[in-house]
Amino acid sequence: MSASAIREDPTINLAVIDEIEKKDPTLDMIIIESGGDNVMTTFSPALADYLIYIVDVAGGDKYPRKGGLGIESCDMLVINKIDLASHVGADLAMMKKDAKKCEQRNHTYLLIVKPVKD
Repeated sequence: MSASAIREDPTINLAVIDEIEKKDPTLDMIIIESGGDNVMTTFSPALADYLIYIVDVAGGDKYPRKGGLGIESCDMLVINKIDLASHVGADLAMMKKDAKKCEQRNHTYLLIVKPVKD
């Protein structure tokens, strides 16, 4: 799904969600992804019941410090790929501290998420 419901106009994504729900009314959850690296953008609150914001340590340790609407208003912040921190000079302790400064959310997680090999 596209990231067209940024800020105030979620119309396009809401229409797609309605279409998906009509095709399968048994769904418990629909996940909408917004790509990009702009920490100032977020989905309209009208679109999401729960916001999960994921940052990648490979982008450096600046994102929790910079804040932005997405980070400040999310319900859950995931700091992913923490195994790469030493390779990019990211300070995980600082990231966690910075995340707590704007932590009106209940959860911040530092993770390494990798596919499981069969």
